[in-house]
Amino acid sequence: MRDKLIERGLLLCAMSAVGTLALIALFIAREGMPVLVNHGVLNMIAGATWAPTKGQFGLLPMIAGSAMVTVGAVLMGVPLGLACAVTLAELASKKWRRLLKPMIELLAGIPSVVYGFIGMELLVPFIRGQTWLGGSGYSALAASILLAIMVLPTIIGISIDAIEAVPRAYRDGSYALGATQWQTIIGVVLPAARAGIVAGVILGMGRAVGETMAVIMVAGNSVLIPGSLLDPVRTLTANIALEMGYASGEHEQALFATGIVLFVVTLGLNALAGRARRAGHT
Repeated sequence: MRDKLIERGLLLCAMSAVGTLALIALFIAREGMPVLVNHGVLNMIAGATWAPTKGQFGLLPMIAGSAMVTVGAVLMGVPLGLACAVTLAELASKKWRRLLKPMIELLAGIPSVVYGFIGMELLVPFIRGQTWLGGSGYSALAASILLAIMVLPTIIGISIDAIEAVPRAYRDGSYALGATQWQTIIGVVLPAARAGIVAGVILGMGRAVGETMAVIMVAGNSVLIPGSLLDPVRTLTANIALEMGYASGEHEQALFATGIVLFVVTLGLNALAGRARRAGHT
């Protein structure tokens, strides 16, 4: 009897999480679908002009900005994160690992506004001061660098778990064949842990896509399709945060439609991460 009560209680907790997600999805869809129906999904997603006062709700500049910032963050964060994960899981002594791993995990606990403030005070002036770069410093590059740092705990943590899950026999077999430690890491451990590492990268992308405050503070928030990393950009999350306070009518519905796009992207990334993890167990 007691076991059944515990089982039902756990099931209720699990169903409550699913129910909460469903309610959020329904609420966003109810608020955002009218403008999508009136203006057309394709017109909004592919539209290049965001002018709410004129009834134009093109999301392409924000989609392009989000994509550029996220891809830039991943390209910078993945090599560093993977290198840190390999070092901690395979090369570092237990003493250094006990010291460094909690410090890396602490990065996830720093509020995003603190990252944004540091970016405004240090990163933006640095970029502005490089004459060969040019620009005001408020750019997709600044946002990408900041997000690359912010996604490191996710990428490193999941990659370490994936590397540690590789059976010891794989390493011993490689050493028995005469391979060095580095050859074993490159040729055996990383390929065996590939699915978990890919899942970590995808979840890191989800973290980058959903970041708001830090990006607002350093990205420049220009509603234009960026031509390079040095251009100011506005992301989907920043668009919602900046305008929701005074939006009304179709403008407010368009911001909820922006939330629908974000919701779909986030669910897609999580589904890809789950699929990558399952692929590693088959």
